[in-house]
Amino acid sequence: MSKKVGLHWFRKDLRIQDNASLAELASQVDELVCVYVYQPEANQDSINELHKKESIGKHRLNFIHQTLHDLNSTLSDFNQRLIVLSTNKADPVEAILTLVKALNVTHLSAQWHCGFNERKEWQQTQDLVIEAGLNIEFIQVNSSTLFNVSQFPFSIENMPNTFSPFRKKVEKYCEVQAINPVLNALPSIPDLFTIENVMDLDSLLVSVNHYQRLSGGENDAHQQLTHYLWSTDHISRYKETRNGLDGWDFSSKFSAWLALGCISPRQIYAELCRYESERVKNESTYWLFFELLWREFFHWQHYVHGNRLFAASGVQRLVRPSNFDRKTFVQWQQGQTGYPIVDACMRQLLKTGYMSNRGRQLVASCFVHELGQDWRYGAKYFEYQLIDFDVASNWGNWQYLGGVGADPRGHRQFNLQKQAATYDPDNKFITQWMNEAAT
Repeated sequence: MSKKVGLHWFRKDLRIQDNASLAELASQVDELVCVYVYQPEANQDSINELHKKESIGKHRLNFIHQTLHDLNSTLSDFNQRLIVLSTNKADPVEAILTLVKALNVTHLSAQWHCGFNERKEWQQTQDLVIEAGLNIEFIQVNSSTLFNVSQFPFSIENMPNTFSPFRKKVEKYCEVQAINPVLNALPSIPDLFTIENVMDLDSLLVSVNHYQRLSGGENDAHQQLTHYLWSTDHISRYKETRNGLDGWDFSSKFSAWLALGCISPRQIYAELCRYESERVKNESTYWLFFELLWREFFHWQHYVHGNRLFAASGVQRLVRPSNFDRKTFVQWQQGQTGYPIVDACMRQLLKTGYMSNRGRQLVASCFVHELGQDWRYGAKYFEYQLIDFDVASNWGNWQYLGGVGADPRGHRQFNLQKQAATYDPDNKFITQWMNEAAT
């Protein structure tokens, strides 16, 4: 009997544990190939007319490189390796199909993802495999969200359009999915002599991030989970500290690892529940779950509305006056708007690839309201610059601030002077980043 050869296509699930698709594939095949398609200049997440640059800036790209090295290292513990394919094409499907044919793959898996383009890629892959007359079993399981679509007390097409009704219903009727059993072994890797366009991982250079602890990979994700919960108990004060503007421990920093799938939201939730059971349960521990629910809401909203996430009128289909002025846009990017709190936040982003949640709200509000710019250009710049870019959360939040998304009030504008007085009362943050940018 011929061997069953499996190929797992790593995309935004760059981890081994609680990776349901990988685990299911591993249980069905004799040999396994683990593949990542590397395309740093491909614009996969949104329309490219808004920002004539590659969609991944240096900070985010460095984090991806760190994550790929970590994933390969972890795979080596399973006597496996990560095959990184290089392609200059925007569509990675052809690269996967070529590999499927070359290795006589019998089973193909990828993690389910809410993204419009991720789902489109998977459908195109299946269509091309069928057109080629290949007999392949497809495996796609969801472990990227807290809940599965079948759990909701509403049809997904009738999902609530705003967060609070969504949150109340899922809290009342849904139970977070359990994490998968620990994966202890993987099938062996087949002969790979026929593979072309394989990259040498050593060519993916890495450097130390401005926030040195913000290092990509599954291992670092779990180290941060342990640090934030068990080593420091910072989670027990999260609700009081979460609006900080700078520093490491005022917030969890889980978003960067979640964005690449180095850790799953279910793993974070499971550890949070253990912490609440063994140490303390309070409003702050609940608030971390609350933030995971915001992520959940945006992911399912993207699933429902697809590429309307990138439309000027948003998911609400509201036409609002907007403008785009290149000079104004560049001044905002460089932190030269004349609004000190905004300029400090934007200079922080430019230098580090990171900005606090409070900062993101303020600079987005300024971009849309004070500067009168089309919200999509701001969203696209964040996509380029943020280490923790997540398509659903980023574009969903920008729609929210742009008045075309999930905000039931339809309009959200912050008083920038008041916000600065509240969250930077001693002017320390503004002074630090305005001075640092000048050096």
